[in-house]
Amino acid sequence: MQAEAAPARVKQGAEVIRRFWTTLPASPGVYRMIDAAGEVLYVGKARNLKNRVGSYARNQGHGNRIARMIAETTAMEFVTTATETEALLLEANLIKQLKPRYNVLLRDDKSLPYILVTRDGKASQLTKHRGARNRKGDFFGPFASVWAVNRTLTALQRAFLLRTCSDSYFENRSRPCLLYQIKRCAGPCTGEVGAAEYEAMADEARAFLMGKSSAVKERLAADMQAAAEDLEFERAARYRDRLAALSAIQSTQGVNTQTVEEADVFAIDEQAGAFCIEVFFFRNWQNWGNRAYFPKADRSVPVDEVLAAFIVQFYADKPAPRLVLLSHTIEEPDLVADALSSRVEHRVEVVTPKRGERRQVVEGALRNAREALGRRLADTASQQKLLASVGQALGLEQAPRRIEVYDNSHIMGTNAVGAMIVAGANGFMKQHYRLFNMGAEELKPGDDYGMMREMLRRRFARLAKEQPRAAVPAGSEDDISQDGASPDTLPRAAALPSAPGEAFVDPDAFPAWPDLVLIDGGKGQLEAARQALDEVGITGVPLIGIAKGRDRDAGRETFFTPDRPPFKLPPRDPALYFIQRLRDEAHRFAIGAHRAKRKKEMIKNPLDEIPGIGPTRKRALLHHFGTVKAISRAALEDLMRTPGVNAATAKAVYDHFHEG
Repeated sequence: MQAEAAPARVKQGAEVIRRFWTTLPASPGVYRMIDAAGEVLYVGKARNLKNRVGSYARNQGHGNRIARMIAETTAMEFVTTATETEALLLEANLIKQLKPRYNVLLRDDKSLPYILVTRDGKASQLTKHRGARNRKGDFFGPFASVWAVNRTLTALQRAFLLRTCSDSYFENRSRPCLLYQIKRCAGPCTGEVGAAEYEAMADEARAFLMGKSSAVKERLAADMQAAAEDLEFERAARYRDRLAALSAIQSTQGVNTQTVEEADVFAIDEQAGAFCIEVFFFRNWQNWGNRAYFPKADRSVPVDEVLAAFIVQFYADKPAPRLVLLSHTIEEPDLVADALSSRVEHRVEVVTPKRGERRQVVEGALRNAREALGRRLADTASQQKLLASVGQALGLEQAPRRIEVYDNSHIMGTNAVGAMIVAGANGFMKQHYRLFNMGAEELKPGDDYGMMREMLRRRFARLAKEQPRAAVPAGSEDDISQDGASPDTLPRAAALPSAPGEAFVDPDAFPAWPDLVLIDGGKGQLEAARQALDEVGITGVPLIGIAKGRDRDAGRETFFTPDRPPFKLPPRDPALYFIQRLRDEAHRFAIGAHRAKRKKEMIKNPLDEIPGIGPTRKRALLHHFGTVKAISRAALEDLMRTPGVNAATAKAVYDHFHEG
């Protein structure tokens, strides 16, 4: 149950809004409602700012959510725009940036992968791409996952023999690489194929990705037949293999369509106050995958409003296709279409189909949304039961909402890293994971206790500074600080502010402070963790060390706490299995980070250590001398004659390799 707004506080907030309303223009714009702590509560757009804000100033007819928002408002900010379309786009950008508590928030905001076939003057490269389209070439996508992109890239390599290597690798080859030997590249780096013939294959790949698969396959079939008639059976076999690869791509695209050439499909489902939006991507009559999103929104917000807010935020950093299909009719679809069209070079149509194949596609997406949300709710319920069993097994007063697990990894003290993983009712919260580089001079190599103490001291000192445990504004799962923490929400029941300056506490928000800290290690690591918390003055955080059993067997773990004797859990206890999963995840995360750091150290180029040497000058030096060893032996005069390297840079390189 959500707490109702106190009438006196609502009236006070309405008076604040009314003072701003008196000077507002009757023009389009964006408004921000701000609480006493300076946090933005809500961002909204308006066709007429005076009319829209005036609706909040009337102290009547508001639902509970709006009343609570008004009650917390102590200030407002405004930006006027030329059109309502500009206001809608600005609203989406501000929501993504500020993540206000009362707006619909897009939680999973990772960029979607594309396939890129370059056009930068070199042999065309086939690669996956994320982010801004700042490279010359043709982009195809988006794909729902990296897995789908990698699978398609592998098949495209076999079909069109395009290079996937980086430009620096391509430019420094003296003989073909392994991909040429296994017939997944034509070898343009060493001239195994002519430039014109290679670019013809690149054009075939572009045509295929643009949906002209029949024409490409017919041309390859004709070439295969001609090669066979000329008794060039080896060349005919290559065409046969390319045809087989093209068929493999088409067979793994999923359910394709006859009438939907290019569209994104959005279907929303709501259950138990939670929302799921399933997005399908169709390009060139092919299904390029789907992804489920779980936006954060108050349960009182209608599904069509959640869907409309989600769409504008979704396309804030990516281009929209020509057609957007929706499961529900949204308010002002033409305005949304105008906003999406303003960012691309074509007209975007936003439609809620009622019949035909388009409606069948939407219903399929809606069915997937229902199933995805059902699985998520079931997983959450199961996870909550596990958290309750952990709290009971470890003697906690209540089930933990946030569990943090700490581990470190190194080899004889080198490339040491510390790792923190976080788990809650929604499983592993990977957006809250953190790594700690253990390069402190005061740490002895291989000092596990010192690393644990340093890691927890840094974590909790920063947490106490940025997110004090008392009287802080409530946050959300998406309100991530530099430390990865959300605003703390220690109270378990919703509470409305009773006086100006007192923060509202959201009972559904993910807490910043852990209810349980698990240490991978025994008594020594636990004592190091306790000392770290004592140093920064932190109390009341349960600490438990997990020591592996004899012969490191799972199921024989011993648990250590500061205030009770060591104990074990029953071998078949579900809480024990859950804790083992948490520890193994922390171990995996720490080991992976250590290996990545060690690999980076092994392949580090000495030129990277020289100030002023960027990728361009490094490439110029390597092209001129061939190896770093030759650069280190070069005379200053030879370095100065390197194209693209000035005298100051040559002197810096020479001094670096000839210290003293």
